[in-house]
Formats: sequence, structure tokens, C-alpha cells
Amino acid sequence: MSLRNAARAVARATARPWGRAAVPSNADTAVAPLRASGRRQISEFPGGSNGDDAWATRIWNTMRARSRQRSARAFHSSSNAASEGGSATPTSGGGIMVASGHPSSHPQVLVVPLNRRPLMPGVIMPVRVMDERLIQEIEEMKARGQAYVGTFLKRTEGESENVDPSDDMHDIGTFAQVQSVIRVPDISADTLKNEDEKGSSRDDKVDVKAKAEARVRAAKGEDGGGGATLLLLGHRRLRKTATVRHQPMVVRVDHIKDPKVADRDDDDVLKATANEVIATIKDLLKVNPLAKETLQYFAQRFQDFQDPAKLADLAASMCSADDGALQEILDTLDVRERLQAALVLLKKEVELGKLQADIGRRVEEKISGDQRRYFLMEQLKSIKKELGMERDDKTALQEKFRARFAPFKDGAPAHAVKTIDEELNKLAGLEPSSSEFNVTRNYLEWLTSIPWGHSSEERLDISQAADVLDADHYGLEDVKERILEFIAVGQLRGTTQGKIITMVGPPGVGKTSIGQSIARALDRKFFRFSVGGLSDVAEIKGHRRTYVGAMPGKLVQCLKSTGVSNPVVLIDEVDKLGRGFQGDPASALLELLDPEQNGSFLDHYLDVPVDLSKVLFVCTANVLDTIPGPLLDRMEVVRLSGYIADEKRAIARTYLEKTAKERSGVGEKEASISDAAMNSLIEDYCREAGVRNLQKHLEKIYRKVALKLAKAKGPEASKKMGQARNKVAAAKKALEAKEDELKKANVSAKSKKTVEAAEKEVEDAKEALAAAEAAVIEVIESTAMSDPIVVDAGKDLIEYVGQPPFQTDRIYEQTPPGVVTGLAWTSMGGSTLYIECTAIHQNGTDKKGGTLTTTGQLGDVMKESSSIAHTFARSFLAGRFPGNTFFDDNALHIHVPAGATPKDGPSAGCTMITGMISLATDRPVKPNLAMTGEVTLTGIVMPIGGVKEKTIAARRSGVTTILFPEGNKKDWDELSDDIKEGLEVHFVSMYDEVYKHALSAE
Repeated sequence: MSLRNAARAVARATARPWGRAAVPSNADTAVAPLRASGRRQISEFPGGSNGDDAWATRIWNTMRARSRQRSARAFHSSSNAASEGGSATPTSGGGIMVASGHPSSHPQVLVVPLNRRPLMPGVIMPVRVMDERLIQEIEEMKARGQAYVGTFLKRTEGESENVDPSDDMHDIGTFAQVQSVIRVPDISADTLKNEDEKGSSRDDKVDVKAKAEARVRAAKGEDGGGGATLLLLGHRRLRKTATVRHQPMVVRVDHIKDPKVADRDDDDVLKATANEVIATIKDLLKVNPLAKETLQYFAQRFQDFQDPAKLADLAASMCSADDGALQEILDTLDVRERLQAALVLLKKEVELGKLQADIGRRVEEKISGDQRRYFLMEQLKSIKKELGMERDDKTALQEKFRARFAPFKDGAPAHAVKTIDEELNKLAGLEPSSSEFNVTRNYLEWLTSIPWGHSSEERLDISQAADVLDADHYGLEDVKERILEFIAVGQLRGTTQGKIITMVGPPGVGKTSIGQSIARALDRKFFRFSVGGLSDVAEIKGHRRTYVGAMPGKLVQCLKSTGVSNPVVLIDEVDKLGRGFQGDPASALLELLDPEQNGSFLDHYLDVPVDLSKVLFVCTANVLDTIPGPLLDRMEVVRLSGYIADEKRAIARTYLEKTAKERSGVGEKEASISDAAMNSLIEDYCREAGVRNLQKHLEKIYRKVALKLAKAKGPEASKKMGQARNKVAAAKKALEAKEDELKKANVSAKSKKTVEAAEKEVEDAKEALAAAEAAVIEVIESTAMSDPIVVDAGKDLIEYVGQPPFQTDRIYEQTPPGVVTGLAWTSMGGSTLYIECTAIHQNGTDKKGGTLTTTGQLGDVMKESSSIAHTFARSFLAGRFPGNTFFDDNALHIHVPAGATPKDGPSAGCTMITGMISLATDRPVKPNLAMTGEVTLTGIVMPIGGVKEKTIAARRSGVTTILFPEGNKKDWDELSDDIKEGLEVHFVSMYDEVYKHALSAE
């Protein structure tokens, strides 16, 4: 390494620059032209890049020659000027050094106190000032013309006599010219803290270097900013004599001129000392090239380079001595003593530079071996990469697995870390051609892809979660309340745990979609899989690794795909689990859905316990009867009933119709459905408990509307719309990508500027999406038809969706004797059920009475209910009407219409008994009355289930009076007022009360 390169390396390793204090970025800007001029002069010398002794000598000799030339020119140009006038001397660097006025014009000066390093005459130095009044006064002086101040070094503690405020400073200072005043923005520690928490403004103009310096000061507990930086040029020495003013301080001074050295060319001692100083400066340039900056500045601004007084001040300014030693040189007025003291400091500086260079050389030798090895390894990697030799390298695979596992290693349990390390060591010892290598490789792929202990931040804001749930679904108050309870518990505890919530209800009521809304409300990842018809345990627990094509179970795949350990997992159709020779999946779900066990869920493939305790499981089912008891015991059941007509209408107007229009490409104002058509659609076409069929009919209507609009508009409108919608799709995709980048930036704790840039990109993507959606609306409006299409009830609706499949649930306007309206619960919701009872006609005198025949695909439970009803009806008739022998004389036949539909359940007992009694007494049941309830042989009416569904079915069929068991009064009280409106309900505990309300003439 050359001498110059070595000097540069030493300078970079030094704690602070040599010679003078470092100039801040703004001060560097102020003196940049001066430095540039000096660099241009230095670069003119050949051999300067080698940094050898000849180079330093040539620099020195050339500077001395040019200094003599400038001195001669200055002498001729200033022969007509006043000896002490305020003349301006042009410098070689293009700057102007304004000569100070006569000492008599500055008998008192404004004081700039120095905390470190006194300012030497002939030297330029930046000074930081925090006193605002002092800064303002200097700025006012600059505004009037040239500003001059006096700089005095502060004394150390214990030196001041404290008689006068100016006694805190040394008596000898420097008369200085203020070349520039640079304000420093106030970046305090509090400002930086707020900036980290809230993000800085886009218009923040504080430069990066100032921020970094403020952060360092804040970390050290120092002041964070403010004040100004003064760029001062020293002229001559001052001695303060008295204090004129305290704030800001003004002192009376005596200007000290350097004494004239008589016949200095004949003074051999002084000349020899000066030559030694020059030689030492040359030596200093060899070990510290940074000192040449001070030397260049001095050579450009002073004509007499051989002046011993100026040479002594120059030498002192190039040293990094302590403040006291430099102040002693400033206090020394005798030129010989001053030059001698400066020479001592220079010698120490040279020795210190040599010592530093020696230390740097030893350190460099120590690390050169490691650097050489590092460089060779990097070259080897590059060569292998170019040749494609690392494609199947085991080392590359190990590095890939370690890098993938690194973000999760801190949160991973000890057994997982141990297993991964063992498998990596095992992989290193296997041959790539062996079958075990691929098995181990796939195993590590799964092990390192699981987010061990990594959970996403979830939203525990109750009001915001409620807004999300309400925006996606109408009604479903039970589910929403349960989710808000879950959030409230997590908010109070500060953390959330997994739960198992099972939603049971008829199809189309929003069970699956509410799972997605729950994930969005909690700001969690969402994963769904269906277990309907699932008969293989390995789908849940995974395969053993010994099998070909073995894979982990669904839950491990969920963790890999979501990348977090706390997703929302929707297990759909849990009531339709199958069972085969591969095992019982319902039993496998016992461990998965048990909060006490899923904290260490063991997958057969991984064979390492996985923590699933933070997963929120949401299961869906239509019925609970087919779910095994032990599995149902682990679930928290939330029932979802069907929707009434008013709820369906609100859902259709709020959600379904809007979605159907968007999917069909129909504009908001281009078509609509009248209220009468919507009511007819709900009552005559879509009577099921859910709204899925209603959604299908709405989409069918708007598809036919779209066909009419497309024929009328032509292909050009279709082309414009396609382009606009493609832009919307692209904008949505870009927004999702930017939001993912922002989440990654927040999680990885990157710099604030990176996060701010990501936030700005997200905002820009949102604006682009809004503009694209506005463009779609504009295209729709520009191509809209003048007359919108309105779908009305009657023939118009039939044209779009065909004839209504249901006219009414009521078969009878007025039920005859033997026919009673019952209420049933089905997986599709509730429905009305007619029980028809009649006597079997018999010919001849040998009539067989007391027998009962049932039809209508009745299940075993319902057949037993019919037998109980027959027995109780005979007993009840004999007790209430002793002379009535109808049951003894006639055989009965009970039929439940809709014979193709299987029916089962005990709740038709009341209805069957009433039908038999009605037939036997030849009395019809009161009009618009329906009943439900199980009856025992002693006439006790037992409670039933599905009160809400049965009530909704009764309203839909026009029933006004309902008989419920007394045990279901609590269920009735929980119903909302809009469901109970217009219904007369009687609660019965014995069948006598049923007879009284249904058949009695009282």
C-alpha cells in the first residue's frame, strides 16, 4: 500500500480529524469553493497520487513560491491604498478576505465564548453558538456590513475567580471576522421521539446528517439542536480589559499586534527554528495528509509565508493538542517562544501520527488473512454460481433452510429447534442420490415453513370490529355478540387465546361468510377447509413419513399458507363427517378442537408438537344430531335461525341486489326491482330459511337485464367497460401487494423512512383504485340507457324468473274435522305441517275398530308418537265423552302430506291427538291456529326445539294463534319483537289446555 493510501486509512480510523475541528455539513458548503481551489492546485503536481516524500516536498516548495508571487503582486496593487484602510484582498480561491479596520474603530467587541480549541489568527474555524440573543446581534451586524467579534476560550473549572462574568474566559483571545451565520434546525430528543411514533411530515427539510447528529446527542443526553454555526476567520490577538455588557457579553479590548522581529534574516536561531517547523510540517503531511487542507488555506490567504508569527499560529492550528496547550501558544506574545512551543506540539503530532500508522498497520496485518480468505470464498461462490454447480448442493440447501427458519427461531420451542438441527446434520451426511435425502429434504421444507411462535397483530377494537361485522351481515346478533365478547376478553387480558365456536343453522343464512367477516374484524389470516364426507384421518392428522407422497394434515398446511400461528380456521360441514376403513375423522378432531390438548397438537408427518392454542376455530353445521357427543361437548354452539320476510327484504336491498348488479355489469341507475316484485320474489319463490336461493333469483333477473342492455348498447360499450374493469382489477392487485409490503416493513422494524415510503405507496395505490372505480362509473353513466328498466310484480317478474313454485303454504283455508296445522323444524328452517286423520271405510257388519295406519314417510320416533297419540286420544275421549264409541267402531288412518319428504321427531304429538279428537267429535279446529309439542301417555305436554324457526314458519303461512309447551316460554321471550308481532301465543302444560284452546266451544 502506498504512503498516501496508508495515511488515508489511518485518518479514517482516527476518532476525529487532525488539525482543526470538524466542520458541519452547512459549513462545508460555505468553504467548498476555497477547498476546491486548493485541491485543484494540489492536483497539478505530478506524483501527488503516490504520497511519497518527494510529493510532499514539491507541494511545500510550490506553495512557498506562489506565496512570494502573491506577496509581490499585493505590494504593487496596494501601494496607493491606505495602510490600515478597510480594503478587500482577492484570494486565489475566488473568495474575499475583508481586512479589519483600524484597532481604534473596534475598542470593544461582542464576545463569542469557545468551549474547546481557541481560534488562532489566520485560521478559519466553525463555532456552534446556542445563545439566541448573541446570534440575532451578529445577524444584525452582518446585515449592516462586515461583522467582527472577539473569541475567548472558556476556563476550566477551578480557574475562574468569579469576580467578573468575563473572568470565566481567558484574557487573550482572537479578533475574528464572521464570514457566515448558518442556522441549525431544532431537532430535540422529544422531537425525534414524536417523529418515531407519529411519522415525520413529508415537508420536513432537516437533512439526514443533522438528524443523525441529533440522534447521537439525544442518546448521550445532550441538547438536541437549535442555535447557529458561525464560520469565523481569525485576524489578530486581543486582550480583554473590562466588561461593558453581560447579555450578550461585550468587552473592552486592546488589539495586540505581533512584534516586529528586527533583521529576522540575520537571526540564525529564529531562522533555524522556522526551518525546523517547515520540515516538521512536511513530515506531518506524510503521516497525516488531512493536515494539507489547513496548509492550503493558509497559503491562499496570506502573502508572507515566511512570517515566523503566522508560521507559529499555522503550526499550532495543525495540531490536535489539548485546549490548554493551544491557549498557551495564543497567550505567548514573543515570536521566538511561540515558534518554539509550536515546534514542540508539531513534533508530538508527528510522533502520534507515526504511532497511529504503526497501530493501523498491525491491525491490517492481523485482519488481512481473514479478508483474503473471505475474498477467496466469495470468488469461489461466484464461480460456482456461474458454472451452475450450486444447483443441488447440500450446503446451499442447508443455508436456505437455516435462512427460512431464522425469523422464527427465537419463538420456536426447544424440541422444534433440536429436531431441525438434527435433520440438517442428517441431510449433510446423505448422498443426494439416495431416497432418504429427498424424504429429509421434504421434511425440512415443512419444518422450516411453519411460523413457530409468530403471530400476527390482531385488531382488538370493539367498535371497529362491530362496524366490520355489521357492514358484511344483517342480523346474526348472537354470532356478532359472541365475537365482540371474544375481543373484549382479549382487550382486558392483553392477549387472546383460541376458541372453538360452532354455528348451527339452515343453509344460506351466512355461516361460511360470517367466518370471513370474523377474520376481517380481528385482522387475522383466514383459512377454510371442508370436512363434509371426509373419511380419512390422515387429512387431519397427516401421513406417516414412511409412505410415498406423505403430507402433513390440513392444520399444518394452514399454518404454512397463512404464515402465522393465530389464523381464523373455518371447518365447514362438520356435521357431515364420514367414516371409513382409514379411521374415524370425528375422533381425530377431538384432539384438534380440545382447548386443553391443541396446545401440543401432534401431526403424524411432523412428529413434533405444534401449538394451535391461539387458533380461532369456527365450525359450521346444519344439524347437531349427527355430530358425535364427545366432539359436540368440546364446541360452543351458536344457533343461527332462518330469516323472516322483513330481514330477507333488508338483506336483498342492502347486499344481494348490489352484488348482483355488480356481477352482471349493470349500472346502479340502469335497472331496479320494485318493492312489489321483491315481496313476491320472497314470498312466492324463495321461502327457504336462508337467502342463497334469493341471491340466485336476483342474479338471474339482472343477467336477463344485462342481456337487454348489451343488445341495446352494442359492442363498443362492452369494449370500454372491459378496459375500465381490467384497470380496476389491476389497481386492486397493486393495492394488495403494497399493503403486504407495508405489513412486512412494520413487522421487520425497518427504518422509519422505509415505512413512510411504504405508507405513501399504499395511499397512492388507494387513489389509483378510486380513480379506476370512478372511471368504471363514468363509462356506465356515459353508456346508460335513457329509460331505466324496472322489474315489477306479475307478468314482468314471471318473464324473468318463471312461474312461482309456491303459491301458499296453506292447503286449507278452513281445516275440516280431522285436519290440524302443526309446526315442524327442518334443516332448511321451519315449516307448517298438516296432520290429516280420517276413518277407514269398512263394508259389512264385522267392523274392525281400534287400529291405526300411518303414511307419509314417518320415522320411527314419529310412528311411536302416533301410537301414543292414538292411545291417549281413546282414553281422553272416553273420559270427556263417555257415550262416544268412535274409536271402538272405526279404524284410523293418519297421513302427513308431502309424502316424498321424510319426517321424524316427537313434536307432532299434540297435533295428532287433536286431529283424532276433532274427527271423533266432528269439530273443526279453530281457524288460523297451529300447535306443536310432545305429549306423554298421561297427557303432559313436553317442550320442543326450534321455537324461532317454527314461529317464522307460522307467520309465513298466515297463522295468528300458536300453542307452545309451557317449557318453551323462555325461548319465546328471547325472540325479537318483530318476529312475535301479530301472533297470539298460548303456553300449555297438559293436553286439556290444548283441547280448550283448539276444540272447545267455550
